[in-house]
Amino acid sequence: MSWIIFAYSLPKNKSSVRVALWRRLQRLGAIAPAGNLYVLPAHDECVESFQWLTQEIQSADGQAITFHSEQIDGMTEQALIGLFCAARAKDYDALLTDLTQLDASADVDTLQPTIAKLRRQFADIQRIDYFDCPEGSVVATRLSQLERALLGEDAIIPTIAPLELADFQNKVWVTRPQPHVDRLSSIWLIRRFIDANATIRYSHDVAEGEISFDMPNAQFSHTGSLCTFETLRETFQLAAPGLTKVAEIVHEIDLHDGIYNHPETVGLDLLLKGWLAQQLSDTALEERGLALFDGLLAAITA
Repeated sequence: MSWIIFAYSLPKNKSSVRVALWRRLQRLGAIAPAGNLYVLPAHDECVESFQWLTQEIQSADGQAITFHSEQIDGMTEQALIGLFCAARAKDYDALLTDLTQLDASADVDTLQPTIAKLRRQFADIQRIDYFDCPEGSVVATRLSQLERALLGEDAIIPTIAPLELADFQNKVWVTRPQPHVDRLSSIWLIRRFIDANATIRYSHDVAEGEISFDMPNAQFSHTGSLCTFETLRETFQLAAPGLTKVAEIVHEIDLHDGIYNHPETVGLDLLLKGWLAQQLSDTALEERGLALFDGLLAAITA
């Protein structure tokens, strides 16, 4: 795996710049395995963020350097990933504490802004959860359960305006690398039911004219309590036999909110986790995902 590494030094009289820099690094989700050496996975947006920090430090009469590395001496890849997950686990645990302290007896008008704020905080943590740490699923489940219990189903599933399939043909669709259940199933849905000639590109950046899905500020992503697969299905009003059950299985694996209980869920979840553990390429994951969901739909409709 490739990492982007950032190191810097500042004059002693730049304490305010140093504090502001530390806060920026925290918001980026960077870890510091040693001293002033900060590390992020070498995603395009991470590289760009470190480049901007380098310019700012240099303008404050400091020194900074960024460089790529496939490994960091003295630390295995799994050890580095463990540091990232430990940092995000603290963030998720703090958010979970806030969730458990909500006053369930308060009226809906009082709770709605609070839950919306917590949902935004959760999205901020997810944005820097580069390795899908398991604590995120716990918080996602708790948030969904709370929203349903306190606000009701109608409050968390907004109406989705339908779009025409004809306007989304022969397009380039962009999503984050290392696709898991929601992205893999969405790719399958796009190729099989929305845009048969789609080009799927894996990136954290979206070019003009490309269609983004299941990534920050995407055109198609989670909507209320719906995962991206469900959002796409609702948007294009796809009603092929078996798709409802596929959507419910994907929803449960992605959100773990206990709404749907199908026997296929456990096996698919385990298989998908195994693919992630194997660190397969994006192309390999896509190929396997297409075959998996083809088979799942065939079994459901047999």
